[in-house]
Amino acid sequence: MYKVAVLGDRESIIGFEALGLEIFPTDEASAADRLIHKLSARQNYAVIYITEALAEKIPDTLQKYRNRPLPAIIQIPGVRGNTGNGMKEVRRSVEKAVGSDILSNET
Repeated sequence: MYKVAVLGDRESIIGFEALGLEIFPTDEASAADRLIHKLSARQNYAVIYITEALAEKIPDTLQKYRNRPLPAIIQIPGVRGNTGNGMKEVRRSVEKAVGSDILSNET
C-alpha cells in the first residue's frame, strides 16, 4: 500500500500529522534531497507534499522526479505565505496532460 509524506518546516507541516500523514520536518536542502530519494525508492511513498520554501532549495531533485510516475511531488504553501510556485507546477502538469492551460483565470 502506498503512503503519503509531508516535508517542510515543522510549523508548516505539523497539522498534517493530525490527518494521519507522516511528516518529516526539515529546513535543510541536503536533508530534503536524501528524504525524497529514501521515501520514493525504499519506503513506498506515492505522494510527497513539500513546502514551496523547501522546494525552492532543491530544484534539481524536483526536476529529477518530475517525469516519473511515482512519487508525485506536490508543492504546498507554508505558514510564511504562498510563493505561487505550487500552482505553477500544477498548471504545468495539467497543460502537459491535456494540451492546454484549462486552469487559467483569463476568459
